[in-house]
Amino acid sequence: MRIPCPYCGPRDVAEFNYLGDAAPAPIASGDDAVDQAALFVHIYLRDNPAGPHQGYWYHGNGCRSWLVVTRDTISHDISEVRLADSRGRA
Repeated sequence: MRIPCPYCGPRDVAEFNYLGDAAPAPIASGDDAVDQAALFVHIYLRDNPAGPHQGYWYHGNGCRSWLVVTRDTISHDISEVRLADSRGRA
């Protein structure tokens, strides 16, 4: 699989590290029990989608950019690659 890095162009996936789902993290409600449960679900009970999925990728052996890659988990076709914003959000 090759990922089209916005700075370096198409590069082998071996240059990247997958760092997880780019879905938004839960927003704090102020109730610690609810926040802990939502964070547990967000981290450990993730979906395993068949189809388009957005994930964070780090180009560690290249320009060291954080990317948000939209990839089909069945065909591995990449439909979008963009830089993650400075706050690490998708």
